[in-house]
Amino acid sequence: MIRTVVFIIAFSLCINAVWAIDERSIKKLRDALVALAPDVDPNEAELVSVTAHTSSRSLAREYRVVWFSGFQNLLIHMGKRQRGICGDYTRDIGERLKELRLKTLVLHWGAAYAGTPAENNSLVVTAHNQPFEEGIIMDGWRDSGRLFWCPLKKDTAYRRVPNPFLQRSADSRALDNSSAWKEDPLYTAWLQDYKHKWQWQPAVR
Repeated sequence: MIRTVVFIIAFSLCINAVWAIDERSIKKLRDALVALAPDVDPNEAELVSVTAHTSSRSLAREYRVVWFSGFQNLLIHMGKRQRGICGDYTRDIGERLKELRLKTLVLHWGAAYAGTPAENNSLVVTAHNQPFEEGIIMDGWRDSGRLFWCPLKKDTAYRRVPNPFLQRSADSRALDNSSAWKEDPLYTAWLQDYKHKWQWQPAVR
């Protein structure tokens, strides 16, 4: 009985701690979205932030995510899990954000290192008429359901690097400091099409 009570208390504390972290992140993302342009609706920015954060957490439970994101990918390759790769998060969070029918913010699909084993897919949000590169990335996969977000240009985890198999000078072996994220026009069109249901099947890498 005592063990059960202790477990319930510990579980409640963990849930409260997680919610407190998410609550702070929700507010900060909302403020960052509002700062993208003067015409961004603060209420819409808050809806996007809340939806992205809560969707990411619920999808991690739905995918039965364990340990870290790369291990989830391994389980999928082994047939122990069906979903939970980066494209699943991007597609499913994107589907929920599409339902908001955004008017002052625009959804984009970003891909880094496309076509390689290190490929990652994620959502990028911009203001209207704002370049993809000026947007904010929202990645549910990277931290296993805890939404990661930052200005795309500041995402230091995804920088272009020289090909290590080529002979280069010492200077050129350093990071070139440009983003590896590129917009995928096809899936961006899906995110921005509020009228039709698209069939989308991610490739498991």
